[in-house]
Amino acid sequence: MSAEIPKAYEPGAVEDKWFNRWVEAGAFRGDESSDRPPYSIVIPPPNVTGVLTLGHVLNNTMQDILARRARAEGKEVMWLPGTDHAGIATQSKVERHLRESEGKTRRDLGREEFLKRAWDWKEKHGGIIIRQLKKLGCSCDWDRERFTMDEGYSRQVQECFVHFFNSGHIYRGKRMVNWCPASLTALSDEEVIMKPQRGKLYYMRYEIAGEDGEYLEIATTRPETLMGDSGVAVNPKDERYGHLVGKNAVRPFPRAEIPIVADEHIDPEFGTGVLKVTPAHDKADFEIGQKNGIEVIDILNPDGTLNALAGEDFAGMDRFEAREKAAEKLDGMGLLVRVEDYENNVGFSERAGVPIEPRISMQWFLRYPKLEESTRAVAEREIKFRPERWAKTYAHWMENIQDWCISRQLWWGHRIPVWYREDRAEELRGAESLDRETAGDALYVGLEPPDGGAGWVQDEDVLDTWFSSWLWPFATMDEATRGKFYPTTDLVTGPDIIFFWVARMIMAGYEFTGEKPFANVFFTSIIRDKQGRKMSKSLGNSPDPLDLIAKYGADALRFSVMRIAPTGTDVRFIEEKKRDKKGGGEESSCPQVEEGRNFANKLWNACRFRQMQGGTVDSDQLSVISGRLSIYDLDILAKLDALAADLVRSFEAYKFQESASRLYDFFWNEFCDWYLESIKSHFRDDAEPARREAALVVFDTVLSRYLQLLHPFMPHISEELWEKLGFAEGGGLLMQTPLPGAPALEGVDPGRVAEAASRASAVFETTRLARHLKAQYNLAANRNVKFHLEPEVGWATEELDTLKLLCGAGEIDASGGYLPTAGTPTFLTPLGKMYMPLEGLVDVEAERERIGKEIAKAEKDLKQIAGKLANANFTERAPKEVVEENRERREALKVRVEQLGEMLANLS
Repeated sequence: MSAEIPKAYEPGAVEDKWFNRWVEAGAFRGDESSDRPPYSIVIPPPNVTGVLTLGHVLNNTMQDILARRARAEGKEVMWLPGTDHAGIATQSKVERHLRESEGKTRRDLGREEFLKRAWDWKEKHGGIIIRQLKKLGCSCDWDRERFTMDEGYSRQVQECFVHFFNSGHIYRGKRMVNWCPASLTALSDEEVIMKPQRGKLYYMRYEIAGEDGEYLEIATTRPETLMGDSGVAVNPKDERYGHLVGKNAVRPFPRAEIPIVADEHIDPEFGTGVLKVTPAHDKADFEIGQKNGIEVIDILNPDGTLNALAGEDFAGMDRFEAREKAAEKLDGMGLLVRVEDYENNVGFSERAGVPIEPRISMQWFLRYPKLEESTRAVAEREIKFRPERWAKTYAHWMENIQDWCISRQLWWGHRIPVWYREDRAEELRGAESLDRETAGDALYVGLEPPDGGAGWVQDEDVLDTWFSSWLWPFATMDEATRGKFYPTTDLVTGPDIIFFWVARMIMAGYEFTGEKPFANVFFTSIIRDKQGRKMSKSLGNSPDPLDLIAKYGADALRFSVMRIAPTGTDVRFIEEKKRDKKGGGEESSCPQVEEGRNFANKLWNACRFRQMQGGTVDSDQLSVISGRLSIYDLDILAKLDALAADLVRSFEAYKFQESASRLYDFFWNEFCDWYLESIKSHFRDDAEPARREAALVVFDTVLSRYLQLLHPFMPHISEELWEKLGFAEGGGLLMQTPLPGAPALEGVDPGRVAEAASRASAVFETTRLARHLKAQYNLAANRNVKFHLEPEVGWATEELDTLKLLCGAGEIDASGGYLPTAGTPTFLTPLGKMYMPLEGLVDVEAERERIGKEIAKAEKDLKQIAGKLANANFTERAPKEVVEENRERREALKVRVEQLGEMLANLS
């Protein structure tokens, strides 16, 4: 044995100690020159200025588990870390800081000075999430950490643009995009968050030109855009309006006649069946306008104010002020029919927190490459998605793919490597479309401008952040690293970015390397709170993982999150808040993480108990002493081998929750609750030396192998106990120790093992029945209870001492001849019939009275719940979980009434 295991487990000190030791030992480094089979994984790069969330905990714990398990399997592991420059998120933070600290905008500073400030901000805040990931215990190859705006990486991003421009995949043109009026940039769909909003639905009338007194009634949530209406659309099959197609309606203001057009996609049953068409400010309207040749009237400025095309009354007005103004004006004209409350989903800029505007804007677009290869790779399972259902989602998107808007109107990011000759720059920037044929030698696409830049100006836009991150699996590696570790083995990510990142990485992989970028993709769950809401800072329902680590330990958090993360199902994370009696404030607790901490304490105490027994034994001697092993020894070793085999299958299926649950159940229930309790007598001073030695060998065999299996989930405490128990031969690290090559019971007769397991199971089941009976009569803690056993198996008498110990009995008599008196509780067990005389233990009359009262109370509760469940008002209106809880309570009460009745009968 090594250093003494302290009485209390202090996770903070242990975790800091071992992370530093691992780093100093170079234990995380992937050796590209190794001849061992490779295992590689690249971290989904978090935002460089971000902080750790529970989503990061879930994702990165899974990656760390895979990496540590692969090392234990003898593979050369490279888990590559890094961060994303997060264009709009980082720029928004820097701009906000400028406004608050200096009262300035980025344009007050100019591009060069603003970028200097952005880099300063990155240096100051950029390492926070990396330090937090280390606190979690992530075994990344930290020497290989990458950033998407590193010089070498940036060069590859710009070379990618040049490559696709030269191959005809990139073009510039006006298209409908998501526009952020606050950040003044186009956004990807992923950067738009749909939120339910309570607003108004305005019903208004448009006059039919040439038809005095005839109007079309139209419903809209956005009357502020009617000044941009250039048409009205109806379903030509709608009997009410079909005859109007080809006529004109009159837009109220600015007053103008606009065409009434046909569109079969309009649902006659929705709203009034009439749609105002505003091609410049709605994606669906834009498509209708394109099909019908309707004019595009853009009435909005980039910042969300209205421009001169909206008319004198509205020019310069904020869009939401204009909404009220337009409604007032319609009302004054007698054209506002009514206003109703209305709830709909509105797209918000994820970073700026303001409603986005669909807007026609001049942007750069990419026609996706390698669509056929990328679609086939997932369909034919060359790249395996887990859970498999996400493959259908991927296929659907690939079949309906649209060109990618890759430009952003930002300064922080990879600037587009397009150069315009200075004398034609304004002309080319404003051109409806742009290519070499129309621009001639006034356009240059390349990393550096011609002539050293004299007479040339660069495009103002930067590339979408995803345009850099789709190169992540290979652009992060040098040639030697790619030679060993590419394609990567696994990717762990969220299903919400299956299109924006996963699909694009697959396409980029085939385009630039000719290979798939990874073999497997595991999609994590979404973490939700008790009410089923997605956790977010804005809702205030997401605890800080660092607070949880400080309170419970990183290993407890990791293990707990894995135990509640079923494959393919969202995670419910419960945080409870209660009033702090001492300080008067709120105190929060997380029962699920408390379970992880309790498990760590259980492991710690069991290992401490082993150390207290003293003596150093060689677990390799197991085969030598196998003949001396008891049925309990053989049983626990068989369960240990079954655990190892189950984990192999679970890892192959990426069933992290299943693995964590098996690890928990084995150690807490099978090992501590049953095995250790059954062999405690072997550690008494009067125990036979041979039996004590056998128990210690089994104890050490189980602990050493179990710590290896547990290590990927709880790396710090397992490494600490591995060293403290003396398993670290020559100072070797647990994380670098290969898993055993053979089962613990290798060479032991399987028939003997099966018989031992059967007998141990019979003893344990008999114990459960005896304990249950004691508890029914309030005798659970009573050690003077005497049982009588009528054995039905010959070997039962050999295990009476262990059975007595497990049952907490004063005596178990199996000599035969016992004649029970009336009312003696009797029960059948796998070992035979057992009796529990109550004389001297309970007052029979008082016990009858107690049980009678319990029956009356249980029946009253049962009647009350049954009545509630028979009430349709309750079952139809109450929350589903409440109804289900009552149904479960009803069934439990039925069982309780039946059990109490049997107890009363026994006493009669």
